Amino acid sequence: MSLKPKESILQIQPYKGGLSKSKNEKKTIKLSSNETPLGASPKAIEAYKAEADKLFRYPDGGATVLREAIGEVYGLNPERIVCGAGSDEIISFLCLAYAGQGDEVIYTEHGFLMYKIYTLTVGATPVSVPEVDLKTSVDNILNAVNDRTKIVFIANPNNPTGSYISGGEVKRLRDGLRDDILLVLDGAYAEYVEEEDYSAGNDIVDLGENTVMTRTFSKIYGLAALRIGWAYCPESVADVMNRTRGPFNVSSAAISAAAAAVRDVEFTEKTREFNLAQLKVVVSALQNIGLKTVPSVGNFLLVDLENEEKAKNAFEYLIESGIVVRPVVNYGLKTCLRITIGLEDENQSVIETLTQFMKNE
Repeated sequence: MSLKPKESILQIQPYKGGLSKSKNEKKTIKLSSNETPLGASPKAIEAYKAEADKLFRYPDGGATVLREAIGEVYGLNPERIVCGAGSDEIISFLCLAYAGQGDEVIYTEHGFLMYKIYTLTVGATPVSVPEVDLKTSVDNILNAVNDRTKIVFIANPNNPTGSYISGGEVKRLRDGLRDDILLVLDGAYAEYVEEEDYSAGNDIVDLGENTVMTRTFSKIYGLAALRIGWAYCPESVADVMNRTRGPFNVSSAAISAAAAAVRDVEFTEKTREFNLAQLKVVVSALQNIGLKTVPSVGNFLLVDLENEEKAKNAFEYLIESGIVVRPVVNYGLKTCLRITIGLEDENQSVIETLTQFMKNE
């Protein structure tokens, strides 16, 4: 008799991040992981460095300083905030606590891959729901709900499509779900959105006991290396997650840097404005050379080459030129490439390279 893991674990396709290096030995422009090109706030970097002489001390298990900073900036009750090693860990806590063998977890067909992975990890059944025009469909989600449904995940805005649904649609979804179904609103890119009808979800969380909003410091705050994220929850859900998580799941350096980052509102706004301006430049230029782009409210752009072979060729052409973007075949988008918005000169390199590619086609 041999040692065997749970059968559902072997169904998992391990997550693979975007490539970090091109095939050009002289240069690499990395636009594959939706990292902010402006980096972290200088105040966050200083806070991180200040932890260097305290590395022998355990961190505050409650991440109190960080929860208070988030509460102050976002106007939320710190007692209802739970911090984790990236929003990924928050997602894992929720699956562990609220789903298991015989249960179903719903997510959209082009949603974040970790929803399916963590669902399988706890032995539950992942249910992928079709999107409409690369956007979350509330009707399709509600039609997929049955007696076994325990969790519904939606990324809003969604990665890799860049699309979003309005706060009104999110509320319609919540109103259409049973009270014993947990709705998880993943707002990893929420800080980039400027549309007036958008809601990251904290208002929905406040309506009842069965909605959670997750956020991350990996995107606009530029702290991806520190693995830090958070959730705003009903008190009952926060209590459950605090029972589930490890006692020191977030490092002191991450806590201090994230607290400084969230309080540096001026730097965050500078990053948001830079992204918005450059996103418009890239979209306009790529459309002018005949490429189809999906409307995005994030810090990335989904480009549809409308042909699987053409998408492969474009990726190779870019990577040979020193530009690394993200193929999204594993998201079911075989004809598309996802391109992170970078610095001005990096974006110009993308535009020039794809312009040449289109001329050669």
